[in-house]
Amino acid sequence: MPAGLSHNTPHEVVSMTSTQWAAIAVILLILGLIAGYFAAPSRVTTVTQTVTVGATGAPAKTVTVTETKTISPEGRKIKAAWIYVGPIGDIGWTYAHHQAKEMVDKKYDWLETTHVESVAPADAAGVIEQLISQGYDVIFTTSFDFMDPTLEEAQKHPDKIFWHCSGYKRAPNMGTYFADFYQVYYLNGLMAGALTKTKKIGYVAAHLIPEVVRHINAFSLGVKEVCGDCKVYVREIGAWYDPTKARQAAESLISEGVDVLAFTEDSPTVVQVAEEHFQRGERVLAFGHYSPMEKFGKDVCVSGQLVHWEVIYDDILSKIYAGSYTPKNLQDVDYWWKLKEGAVELGCAYNQPINPKFVGELKSVKVNEKVQLPNGTVIENPDVYTLVMARLVQMGAVWTGKKWVFVNDETFDPFTGPIYDNEGKLRVLPGQRIGHDELWSMQWWVDNVVGPSLGG
Repeated sequence: MPAGLSHNTPHEVVSMTSTQWAAIAVILLILGLIAGYFAAPSRVTTVTQTVTVGATGAPAKTVTVTETKTISPEGRKIKAAWIYVGPIGDIGWTYAHHQAKEMVDKKYDWLETTHVESVAPADAAGVIEQLISQGYDVIFTTSFDFMDPTLEEAQKHPDKIFWHCSGYKRAPNMGTYFADFYQVYYLNGLMAGALTKTKKIGYVAAHLIPEVVRHINAFSLGVKEVCGDCKVYVREIGAWYDPTKARQAAESLISEGVDVLAFTEDSPTVVQVAEEHFQRGERVLAFGHYSPMEKFGKDVCVSGQLVHWEVIYDDILSKIYAGSYTPKNLQDVDYWWKLKEGAVELGCAYNQPINPKFVGELKSVKVNEKVQLPNGTVIENPDVYTLVMARLVQMGAVWTGKKWVFVNDETFDPFTGPIYDNEGKLRVLPGQRIGHDELWSMQWWVDNVVGPSLGG
């Protein structure tokens, strides 16, 4: 994970001793599943390529191909440019992409980077043309709304390499990538369901595109698992970055009895609003989004979603430098990285999955279910803190109390049936898991969501 980030006080997991958790970490270490992210690049590099394949109309599947390449330190310089939809100081989406860009820039002397911030979708094509005229041969466009102009420019410049974030359209010289939060949102939903007193939980949403709907539904499934009669109330503000609208939506939800807030909007406003209410003697809690937001609400920020775009950018750029990725072979390359790849992290501060202020309260709430860990250990009627830690293990991320260990395996998925929508329709059969394509086109609400009609 990022260098220079401090470790926080380790937490002890109920029902499993710290020795047992440590044993899991030791086993994983022996298996060689941990590697220092910022280790110096070597001459021989293992290149792992994950692609989504499948005939048109058929279910997609992920195939991982590993090969060894020799990278010459004397190789050509790569000039890569990032196009951002918001300002780099938004403390959300754009800030996270920019921090990752800076990390890989500092890591490799063969890499030269630049960026353009606050680009409107209508201006994306012109900005790409300008960057290409300046000699940049790898272009990252970091908003769903940039998808079509990125594809058009890729077709106009077949000798350049393009990468679009969060989209689904590709070309021989244009791949796609995404660090998906839905597993982390589910974990935060577990905690929200345990901590609410009013049984009303609010969600401030930028836009109700499938990505955001997927995240809200995952969050709501977590809420329901702990609090069967809790509801999640959704407000759409129609902007990725608009602190004023985010504040208005948060205040509106609070006025209607909501006492826990989550959100998709690229500022810390929702967390700040919750902290302001806390300072006035009102208990309103919040979950951060994209970047560490505990500093904006030290009394109220329970946990959140943190992204590590640098993991994906490093992988992509190393493979371009190694010659594994070219302008001719990206048609089927689609990164969809989650917890097990280390692309996302649970927490409102790095290396702190849960704010210590709330650990005791989470340990006091029991859930009537059984959870089986990958090693066969069965935990019966876990408290919510233990449930969160167990689900992390099941989804490929182990918190040892000091650091994260990632395992390339998943034995649990939040979108496992039976799942009903909020109109009473059975959407996912018992035991069935929703696949990639349906998750990426999701336009319906799970049954405990109260939100605008989606028409799906």
